[in-house]
Amino acid sequence: MTPPSTGSAPSTMLATFGAGCFWGPEAKFRKIDGVLDSAVGYAGGRTENPTYKQVCYEETGHAEVVQVQYDPAKVSYQALVDAFFAMHDPTQVNRQGPDVGDQYRTVIFFHSPEQERIARDTIQRLTEAKRYRRPIVTQVLPAPTFWRAEEYHQQYLKKRGLETCAH
Repeated sequence: MTPPSTGSAPSTMLATFGAGCFWGPEAKFRKIDGVLDSAVGYAGGRTENPTYKQVCYEETGHAEVVQVQYDPAKVSYQALVDAFFAMHDPTQVNRQGPDVGDQYRTVIFFHSPEQERIARDTIQRLTEAKRYRRPIVTQVLPAPTFWRAEEYHQQYLKKRGLETCAH
């Protein structure tokens, strides 16, 4: 008789996405069944423990990101990646709508080889399907340190009774 496996699936996992200003994507990810929590912050740059002001007005190299904690038994990473591509324009370099700067770049920070594969395969599938008129410029990079943004940015839209950002 084979002993029971000790390698059970994790009960929660992390996913990190940059899709422009982090307020709107954070609110959208929170609505997905299986997303347990989310936080907005900064990732991918050179400055340790950056502030919003530094990210916006200095050359920190950080992107505004949403880090999502999710239950893989309830929502797949593929579903989160699909939602990410549906909530922003992945063909814009260093901008989303009126927001311009490298902090608004489109990026997927992967936490495992499986997440990297899913992200890259999704980009290839969307490209082959000609989903967008211009090339997808979303970066796919290993997850760096996540620096949580200031508290007033957390669930920013919800705190103000808003559903979306109005530009």
